[in-house]
Amino acid sequence: MTDDDFVCQGGIGYGRVAENQNPLEDFQSEDIYRSIQGYVIEAQRQVYTAVNTAMVNAYWNIGKAFFEACGENNQAAYGKQVLQYISAKLTAEFGLGFDESNLRKMRRFYFAFPIRDTLCPKLSWSHYCLLMRIENEQARAFYAEESVKVGWSVRQLHR
Repeated sequence: MTDDDFVCQGGIGYGRVAENQNPLEDFQSEDIYRSIQGYVIEAQRQVYTAVNTAMVNAYWNIGKAFFEACGENNQAAYGKQVLQYISAKLTAEFGLGFDESNLRKMRRFYFAFPIRDTLCPKLSWSHYCLLMRIENEQARAFYAEESVKVGWSVRQLHR
C-alpha cells in the first residue's frame, strides 16, 4: 500500500481510493490549488521585496562610500581613478551592474537621499533612479510619497 492509495476525505481522515474512482472528485482540488497558489505568489512577493530592499540599501551604502571618499566632485582626477578601479574590481567579481555610470548613479542616490531611514521598501531602484532626476527636494519627496500611496509603477511615475 502506498501514499497514493489514500485521499483526504473532507479533512476528516483517510480512506482507500477505489481503483476506478478519480481521487480529485473527493475534495475540491481547485480550492486547494488556489490556496497553494496564493502561498507561492505571496512568498514570491516577499522575496522580491526583500531582495529589492537589500539592493537599494546596498546601492545607498555604495553611494555613501563614494561620497565620503571623493566628496561632491567625482570629476576630480582622484575620484575618477577610484571610480574606475572600484568599477573594474566589482564588475570582475559580480558581473554587470557596476560600471562607472551605475556607480555614479549610486553616488547621486546617496546625495539625493542622504538619510537612509527615508528610503521606502515599496520603491524599487528604478523608482529611485527616476526620483533622483528631480532637482527640487520637496518635489522629489512629493513624488516618492505619491508613488507609495497610490502604488505607481515606474512607468506611471515617469509620466
